[in-house]
Amino acid sequence: MTDITQIKRLKTPDEFQARLAELGLTDLVGADDQVDPAGALAQPFTVVDGAAGDLTVGNRFCVLPMEGWDGTTDGAPTDLVARRWRRFGESGAKLVWGGEAVAVHPDGRANPHQLISSDATTGAIAGLRAGLETAHREAMGGSDGLLVGLQLTHSGRWSRPEGDPLPQTAHRHTELDRRQGVGAAEVLTDDQLDELVGRYVVAAGRAQEAGFDFVDVKHCHGYLLHELLTGVDRPGRYGGDFEGRTRFLREVVAGIRSEAPGLAIGVRLSAYDLGPYEGDADGIGVPSPGAAPGANFGGDDTGTGLDLTETHRFLGLCGELGIGMVCLTAGSPYYNPHAQRPAYFPPSDGYAPPRDPLIDAAVMVDAAARLTCAHPDLTFVGSGYSYFQQWLGHVAQHQVRTGAITSVGIGRNMLSYPWMPADLLAGEELRTRLVCRTFSDCTTGPRNGLISGCYPLDEYYKALPERRELVAIKRRAGRKVRR
Repeated sequence: MTDITQIKRLKTPDEFQARLAELGLTDLVGADDQVDPAGALAQPFTVVDGAAGDLTVGNRFCVLPMEGWDGTTDGAPTDLVARRWRRFGESGAKLVWGGEAVAVHPDGRANPHQLISSDATTGAIAGLRAGLETAHREAMGGSDGLLVGLQLTHSGRWSRPEGDPLPQTAHRHTELDRRQGVGAAEVLTDDQLDELVGRYVVAAGRAQEAGFDFVDVKHCHGYLLHELLTGVDRPGRYGGDFEGRTRFLREVVAGIRSEAPGLAIGVRLSAYDLGPYEGDADGIGVPSPGAAPGANFGGDDTGTGLDLTETHRFLGLCGELGIGMVCLTAGSPYYNPHAQRPAYFPPSDGYAPPRDPLIDAAVMVDAAARLTCAHPDLTFVGSGYSYFQQWLGHVAQHQVRTGAITSVGIGRNMLSYPWMPADLLAGEELRTRLVCRTFSDCTTGPRNGLISGCYPLDEYYKALPERRELVAIKRRAGRKVRR
């Protein structure tokens, strides 16, 4: 039986720090006793980009990309998307990392309602950015130091553009291919990747036209460009050695520098990956027995540990390419979500955490600290902070104050409590009833074709008919896991 303590039950900073010590995590992550509204989290910082020059960000909070599965079928935003972006603006965070993933090709969508970069949608996506800035200005009294990007993606083997899987893989993967029924014909050719390079460049130009300050060339969570990094057995120009496996990034950056001069570039990177997991007889996550060892970017040969050798090399390449900022995350929500999205409550199709999720959040924070210290010329945004819940500010301040991270990224908690950064910076008492408790409904909903939002805590989503559907889905699924 897994020993897990719910974060909400840790009522004081001392209790939270005692739990860190009990789990042996104090060397991985720290937490301050109090959050100073005028302290480390309120300080501006500068990103140095090879094309855009020096970019000033007004504080240390960042909004991470959060998709809602709620655009139109032709890839344009809806009122639900606009609402989410306005709330991002109201959050008080001065860095918005991409808003949400925007597909560079219709077939590369992770769901039928994902936004698409096209000539037809550029104006509406520009409206999202304008609405976010207006909301930020109204909430914070100005927009100085606000930096907003757009995340560009191709979902690769996780593409579902019409609802049914349409996997397009970078290379063969025995266990994931078996799970998805992938055949050799679904491995993208070099010519197809050449064509996608061009689509990324064109999409970056559209983002610049729409007023975005930077684009994120997404390399995380098992999507196409992340999977390319492990294509050691892939033949041709985009596989094999490190140069081949990073060719896509290098060509995209060169194209953007040429076709969208002055546009900054960032990369969201899974700094490490683990092998695929699945639930055991009790529903507890364990490594899949069919997974071959190795071939996990940033992971060791066991499939359960870290080896950041190639991660360091990749970050060195980012510096050489003039990329000034990297947002660090881990793993994949599809095959090892406990590493990427630590949660007390798993989604309906998931598995119970194999250990206290606080450990996985601490591992993510520690890996980011090690990479930050080793690459001082890059600006790093950290992830995994939502799991610290009411102690997010305490951990964030400690990590920023000690130089372990430059900016603190917040994902799931932005759906339930987007105003947490503003409240922390104003010295207000936290609205703990809004703090994300990792119920995973924002994942369970989309996995079952529903829009994504915080159904338990956001009054707007509570009132939607989809909430009743979600309750029925969870009831049918039953309690598949126990501790």
